[in-house]
Amino acid sequence: MRQRRAGLGLPTPVLITLIAIYIIWGSTYFAIRIGLESFPPLLMGGMRFLAAGIIMLTALRLRGKSLPTWREWRWAVVFGFLILGVGNGGLILGEQTVASGTAALIIATVPLWASIWITLRGKRPTGREWFGVALGFVGILLLNLGGEFSANPVGFAFLLLSAVSWSYGSVWKREVRTAPGLMGSSAELLCAGVLMILAGLLRGEQITHTPSLESVLALLYLLVFGALIGYSSYSYLLRTVSPALATSYAYVNPVIAVLIGVLLGGETLGHYSLLAMVFIVGGVVLILTGRK
Repeated sequence: MRQRRAGLGLPTPVLITLIAIYIIWGSTYFAIRIGLESFPPLLMGGMRFLAAGIIMLTALRLRGKSLPTWREWRWAVVFGFLILGVGNGGLILGEQTVASGTAALIIATVPLWASIWITLRGKRPTGREWFGVALGFVGILLLNLGGEFSANPVGFAFLLLSAVSWSYGSVWKREVRTAPGLMGSSAELLCAGVLMILAGLLRGEQITHTPSLESVLALLYLLVFGALIGYSSYSYLLRTVSPALATSYAYVNPVIAVLIGVLLGGETLGHYSLLAMVFIVGGVVLILTGRK
């Protein structure tokens, strides 16, 4: 049966899913900030991923899906560590000292780093991609000129580590055979959850007081919307649309995150930060639209 198409020429389900990912993943930065008011960083991320992995895996098993093989579980550990453990863990640690909107700008450089990793693995980027990479790094320099790096060097180091690890894991993952579809995502969520909880305990993290209602709701939002609905929606897009369209969240999320941080969190962005957003988002657009 022919699908109905929305005003942009996209099937209605695709358009709805895109809008959902733009808003949901753009809003998770502010939700992380609220969650950090009561929960330690790595334990918060670990609990979220572990719970999401258990829920997703249980649902898939009830539908008769097979468990991953031992080889696929090993890859789930690797990519759960690189993409979710270090990738999201670095984001949470960075947001302890960096505003959510600014954190989103740093994470938006993931496609820039991915282009570098792809180049190192033998694929030649287009001229548009190289120009996009250059624009993105000009944006990072502008953040430094605005004093963002010097004010929170440790936080920015965590955020850059997050972007580098997420991008490297994503590029590497395309070259190996992991568990298919949502089963692969659930395995990675489970492994990342366990690894992050262990890392948090090794850091001496503990919940020392009763969490506030706001932080609990933020954690539930991150679990249900950020992990379960977000990952499911992204998997659907990867199966049904071009990679460039599926990854277009990378240049929409920073704008959403900045708006939410300013309107709800009372955050402010200086002139250098606003200019940096233009360069970083513009660079990511060039990279995503310039891939062959």
